[in-house]
Amino acid sequence: MSFLDSRISGFYKLTREERVKRLSEIVGISDSDFAALVDPGKVEMETLDHMIENVVGAMTLPVGIATNFLIDGKDYLIPMAIEEPSVVAAASNAARFARDHGGFTATDTGPLMIGQIQAVDIAKPNEAKREILKAKDKIIELANAQDPVLVRFGGGAKDLRARVIETKVGPMVITELIVDTRDAMGANAVNTMAEAVATMIEKLSGGRVLLRILSNLADQRLVRAKATFDKVLLGGDEVVDGIVAAWAFAEADPYRCATHNKGIMNGIDAVVIATGNDFRAIEAGAHSYAATHGYTSLTKYEKDADGNLVGSIEIPMAVGLIGGATKIHPAARACVKILGVKTAQELGHVVASVGLAQNLAALRALVSEGIQKGHMALHARNIAATAGAKGDMIEVIADQLVKEKNVRAERAKEILDGMVASETKSRAAGAGKKPTR
Repeated sequence: MSFLDSRISGFYKLTREERVKRLSEIVGISDSDFAALVDPGKVEMETLDHMIENVVGAMTLPVGIATNFLIDGKDYLIPMAIEEPSVVAAASNAARFARDHGGFTATDTGPLMIGQIQAVDIAKPNEAKREILKAKDKIIELANAQDPVLVRFGGGAKDLRARVIETKVGPMVITELIVDTRDAMGANAVNTMAEAVATMIEKLSGGRVLLRILSNLADQRLVRAKATFDKVLLGGDEVVDGIVAAWAFAEADPYRCATHNKGIMNGIDAVVIATGNDFRAIEAGAHSYAATHGYTSLTKYEKDADGNLVGSIEIPMAVGLIGGATKIHPAARACVKILGVKTAQELGHVVASVGLAQNLAALRALVSEGIQKGHMALHARNIAATAGAKGDMIEVIADQLVKEKNVRAERAKEILDGMVASETKSRAAGAGKKPTR
């Protein structure tokens, strides 16, 4: 990428047009690349009509840019598509707290996905399992014959495992292909391979194959990210201790943990959506992984020897840069260009780091000023706009709502009606004055 760091002073103070111009200058991409992102109306309906069925229109989400991110020694400006106020600003602030300590570092287990083949009506399931494992090499060879291009680029089926599980309708033998999908999310490739080996599995097991499909519990495709957050910037020892205690609450209690992990996904989903990836698959994988041994936190926090806060995240990350909306939708393509990522693994490192940053920001707000303070200022603007305010009126009404601690649509409408009535009265008085000679 062409910029030296992701810190853009006063970026949030610029107008939208000025932000677009500044971003274009920094990342060095053309106006045509930006077009679909900055003006969603320029996305051709014919493109959207081929993405899903029964298309009647399109719904846009705001795309904001998270700044300050240093990940694996490289700076990133990160597009985030989300409707919730404060998320982009919070992630940017958290990234700033980590910069002086090297930012975020991430590792991964490789782009490995699991394809499952379900066999039922098996008289001797354990014997069937042994026969399947004995034929492992032949099954992998058949699977890889379905996608020679993927194999040529270093991917393809790499391993096979088989399990006998007990269910309410009897025992089943589950054969699992472990597939390296390279820069693709991999659903199509994995499903094709699973379909192809189904007949062989039936012959080996003596049973009947039903489901042949990818698993979204991508526990072979993990990303681990870590960062040290400066205790002074966070607010001191008391805030650091509070964040550790808040995390411990989430780790121990599933009711708190559901909201804790949702905060992580606020950041993750926003980047996943912006880049045209499948956020539902990411959500399913994250929460099922968190529930593997009793639902718990996807992040961990502790203090280092200097009293700084060390945070980490471990999460399945089945994202891709090949296929799907990532390649079809022009706004998604623009977001990928802004990010400048070259591989699916690099994208996974970015997404996990944003999830950790967003979680840290939420915990800091909860244990210090409270989550509502920053959130409400932005929410008040939405309420003011919903009530019908335009232009400068939005900020005036929003400020009044926050000052009164009464951020409600009814109150916003009262203030707006009062302002309109006052302006109408003022105009009428001015029109009634006799001209002077």
